[in-house]
Amino acid sequence: MKISKELLKGTTTLLVLQLLSEGNKYGYEMTKELEKRSEELFTLNEGTLYPILHNLEKEGMIEAYWEDTQLVRKRKYYRITRKGKKLLDNKKLEWQAYTKGVARILGGGACLESSTC
Repeated sequence: MKISKELLKGTTTLLVLQLLSEGNKYGYEMTKELEKRSEELFTLNEGTLYPILHNLEKEGMIEAYWEDTQLVRKRKYYRITRKGKKLLDNKKLEWQAYTKGVARILGGGACLESSTC
């Protein structure tokens, strides 16, 4: 099943910040991790990911740095900031409220079995 761009657009910041809260990563690594963990449901290409990263960096949510590796050329890594961690916490709460509301609607007013309403 392919997820529509509209649905994905609303969650990319949350997903990127979550990955970075687990450790510093470079862009390609993030795209592969999203694909792997979502069983290829989420795929981000460079044209989608890098504008998100640049906006988050501009807003002070993440920081970028270059790292020299012995095996490959320099890589640009990203790490979440304290401000980014606060945003992630808020985005998680927002997501939980959203999914709870959707579950209630889809369940006809009652929560679906898989939901934690």
